[in-house]
Amino acid sequence: MCGNLRCNGREATARLSNLWIALCVLALAAGTQAQTLALATAVSPSASPEEETIVPTFETQKLARTYILDVPAPRGQITDRNGAPLAQNRLTYNLVINFPTPLDFSDAQALSYTREKIDEVAKSIGRRFRISDETILRHYRNRGIMPFEIAQNLSPQEYENIKDALPAGMMVRPIYVRVYPNGKIAGQIVGYTGKTGRNPDGVVDNHETLWPETEGREGLEQTFNEMLTGKHGEYKLTFDKDGRKTSEKLITPPEPGYNVVTTLDLHLQDLAEKALAAKAKRGAMVVIDPNNGDILALASWPTYDPNVFVPSISADQLKALQDDKDIPLLPRAYRSSYPPGSTFKIAVGIAALESHAVYPDDRYECVPSIQVGNVTFHNWKKGDRGALNFVQALTESCDTWFYQVGIKTSSGPIIDWALKLGFGAKCGIPLRGEAEGRIPNDEYMKATHGRKILNGDIANMSIGQGDIQVTPLQMAQAMGVIANGGTLHQTRLVQQVQTFDNQIVTAYQVRAKRTLDISSETLDQLRTGMIDVVNGAGGTAHQASLDNVEVAGKTGTAQWGPKNKERTAAWFAGFMPADQPRYAFAAVYEGDVGSNVHGGSAAAPMIADVFKEVYKGEMVAKREQRRAREQPEVRRAEPVEELHCSLELRWFFFDSEVAGIKFVDLCHIVDRERRTFRRPGEFNELFFVVNVRQSRSDTIVGEQP
Repeated sequence: MCGNLRCNGREATARLSNLWIALCVLALAAGTQAQTLALATAVSPSASPEEETIVPTFETQKLARTYILDVPAPRGQITDRNGAPLAQNRLTYNLVINFPTPLDFSDAQALSYTREKIDEVAKSIGRRFRISDETILRHYRNRGIMPFEIAQNLSPQEYENIKDALPAGMMVRPIYVRVYPNGKIAGQIVGYTGKTGRNPDGVVDNHETLWPETEGREGLEQTFNEMLTGKHGEYKLTFDKDGRKTSEKLITPPEPGYNVVTTLDLHLQDLAEKALAAKAKRGAMVVIDPNNGDILALASWPTYDPNVFVPSISADQLKALQDDKDIPLLPRAYRSSYPPGSTFKIAVGIAALESHAVYPDDRYECVPSIQVGNVTFHNWKKGDRGALNFVQALTESCDTWFYQVGIKTSSGPIIDWALKLGFGAKCGIPLRGEAEGRIPNDEYMKATHGRKILNGDIANMSIGQGDIQVTPLQMAQAMGVIANGGTLHQTRLVQQVQTFDNQIVTAYQVRAKRTLDISSETLDQLRTGMIDVVNGAGGTAHQASLDNVEVAGKTGTAQWGPKNKERTAAWFAGFMPADQPRYAFAAVYEGDVGSNVHGGSAAAPMIADVFKEVYKGEMVAKREQRRAREQPEVRRAEPVEELHCSLELRWFFFDSEVAGIKFVDLCHIVDRERRTFRRPGEFNELFFVVNVRQSRSDTIVGEQP
């Protein structure tokens, strides 16, 4: 014990491991009285080399002298960027029967002994047990030295009813299992775990685990499974020549798994999911930091609660999730791609201005429709809006203006700039199944449609329809490039992986993938137009306007799917504050078949709901100052220096008492005290400090904003 002295990290870690082992050894504590759960401390006479290396078989089961069993390690935690837990461990209690040694019961005696215990506890906890005679006898014959599990995951009420009224020869065995304290929040990102196998019923073998381990099956739990799993400990059981247990002891403590620190902001993720739940039947929202590429929120709706998979999900529950027509198991934010609609006019505008196909003051007619070959392409507005320049056309989202400018620009520059903005390629986050999206080129068109890109295809491309596909994550990434002045950062979902005792295993640094040579004039045109989309008289996203922060954005509405089952994707994407961006975002609303939804009325209000909360309480900006842009300053990306800070996780060990022996329940909260290791006393707390570095018809309907 450290007394009043400061404990170092190694001592603290050793103490933690020993406390965790207190849980493990309870699983093996044998005895005829339920109250006798204390670990046997008697040491048997030294075993001979032959005894130490015996490999048990069915024939040697009763004469085996020594078993070495593996103690599963607790999985590491997954946290948000501030240390708030997204995945951690909790205790659950299983009800087990200990058979007396030596194992000399007849089949009838073994069945009688087991049924007597089951009948007694069934009355106490109100459960019905359906355990076959075959299951009982198989366990007794093959692994009678191990506790026989008859009930898993006792409820708190069941545990309270039984803990002080256990029949002799029975005990409650504490097991640590995964828990997701925020329920559905970030569930599709964190993922879930599942058992690696069922409870064994064969002959006990050396180095089998005391209970089935869990492994990551989805999300970060799956990607970082090896690092989260930890290292097994070893536990030795010794029996005398008559088959009586003489000693049991820990010979190697397990090492907890590594902790994974994400870039997510739990509060922002919660706000995003709430906005989606309130206003969208299906959809997604992504928020990133445009200055470094950190993903702050990666939300999809509907979603699921990963706790339903702990300790295992029932067949009915799984079928309900799989059969749900809204597909809650699909993380739309990065695995689904949609036609981007008018949000893609940002890329078309950059291509046109940077290639000098058009200039900022050039004007083109915003007419109700134009003819391209033998196909009529319509604007989303029926009236003639007159001659417009780029900012005006972007503000009003005039389709016929962009048809003309897109064709004049040609497909090459549009494709090149779309790829530079990150479209058509995976963002590279550490989650499986990320969609790549699609930016069609001549090779794709030849393979798919048997021809090169034609002017009609360019017209479609210019309003974000046709064969273009974009994920919400890609869209937010592209908005980040515009927000920071032209730098495409590697999107980052995980900051680092760290050991339990403060050592960094892997750090994922902020990294600029490339810098786009976008002129300051083009950036100014984009910024002006996107601000007017939200705040200008002719803008299409007034419902995203906020009183206390200036929002810059672009709406989009696109149709996709078979002709008779066409659905609508309503978009709003952009950044804020417009003058010094801290957030880049993208929201998409999936409409039902035949529904009439638009980006300005469906997606923009969801973004407003989120950032009203983020900026709540801040001083209301003066409209005159916000609109004064006579000589706007274009914010260029600068080299990002990694922020070094201290994230401190406080680990609490809450004393509990079960049947006469104390053990501990492990959880944690964030503590901001700087690098302290201390032992406050009554609650037996340990402190650990973790460093964290920071098919197309003849008439095309114009795209609606």
